[in-house]
Amino acid sequence: MAEEIDYHPMWKDLGMDVEAHDGLLAAVGGMYQDVFLTQENRPKSTEYLDNVVMNIHSGRIKEMVDHKASDGQKVVGSFCLYVPEEIVRAANGIPVGLCSGADWATDKVEEHLPRNTCPLIKSFTGFKLGKVCPYIESSDLVVGENTCDGKKKAYEYFGTQKPMHIMDVPNVKNDGTMANWKAEIRRLAERVEQETGTKITAESLKEAIRVTNDKRRALQRLSATRAADPVPISGRDSLLTVQAAFMDDAERLTGAINAMADECEQRVRDGVGVAPKGTKRILYTGTPMAVPFWKLFSLIEKAGAVIVGEECCTGYRYYKDLVDESGKTVDEMLDAIAERYFNINCAIFTPNPGRIEDVMRLAKELHADGIIDCSLQFCTLYDMESFTLEKAAKEAGIPYMHISTDYSNEDAGQLSTRVEAFVEMI
Repeated sequence: MAEEIDYHPMWKDLGMDVEAHDGLLAAVGGMYQDVFLTQENRPKSTEYLDNVVMNIHSGRIKEMVDHKASDGQKVVGSFCLYVPEEIVRAANGIPVGLCSGADWATDKVEEHLPRNTCPLIKSFTGFKLGKVCPYIESSDLVVGENTCDGKKKAYEYFGTQKPMHIMDVPNVKNDGTMANWKAEIRRLAERVEQETGTKITAESLKEAIRVTNDKRRALQRLSATRAADPVPISGRDSLLTVQAAFMDDAERLTGAINAMADECEQRVRDGVGVAPKGTKRILYTGTPMAVPFWKLFSLIEKAGAVIVGEECCTGYRYYKDLVDESGKTVDEMLDAIAERYFNINCAIFTPNPGRIEDVMRLAKELHADGIIDCSLQFCTLYDMESFTLEKAAKEAGIPYMHISTDYSNEDAGQLSTRVEAFVEMI
């Protein structure tokens, strides 16, 4: 029998509000039980995901704290896909995604940020002010990115709470902005080297690229199985694999995802699915779904549909492209990293035909019966782009629905009704 560890002293040493954190863990545990453990016919290999969630604020944090103590490693946290984990890893740092998927300490947040700020921004600020995110508290450096005006201004306040480095992400794709982006990547590398005290070498960067690409390859394998009918794995579990990719040990998670891909490939050969053959297939697109924001995916699949793909930062965008591994010098590899990340089709870009093309192509490849596009409230970028996306879906003859929501459950009943009607209609 495994020894039970009391993590409260560790959380207290990190400066967390232990009592409030206990309440958060209890709530997340209940949500996980309802959203994930009530699913029927899950692949057995998804038990790894259950273990990730069970240890997400405990065992995984202890690993990081132990590495900091024994190896002098530094933890570098981020909120966005545009922060290259390869650079952090190459400088002997530990890259992690930070908490931003639930309402917390909203009253404290609204003392510093406007009430009508997007839920994601209010969430990460609330997790810091409420002292309930061990990833934030254990981070030695937080890397922010100017992907929207809300984040850009919120980071001014967040920077008074944690040491920060801000990356300027271009909003237009051309040769000039690519040159600026390559300079930003080098500026980040210099800042991370300063923080970790470790120089990035050609050898360390090449290995970091390989490790990160291997994780993406595993996710690509798993994603490809979802084109089958019946679908071998649910959208909820697929989402969780990418959410875990921001927090779990990279090589351990890669092995687990390859095991899931092995099982799902066998399930495809055997005609075994997580939902019956002919179940309506949904492609999700829109804003990212950070832990523990599982509300919408749960509503869609409990309405009798199955999510077969996610065109978002906690989905396809995370793993769709690899970094070119042919570079031999640090400069060549930094350029390759910049080029790979510049190719992410976030709604920050204008114009942004790449995202529309990705959504339409994925809908075709994954045999989607409908598209559900979601934006978090007050996210102007995704709200604006929904009109272009709806037009493209109409021209392609694919049923489309746009949803605007937040992290609360206040609209769950209304959303359920809308989703059920959409699934029935398609």
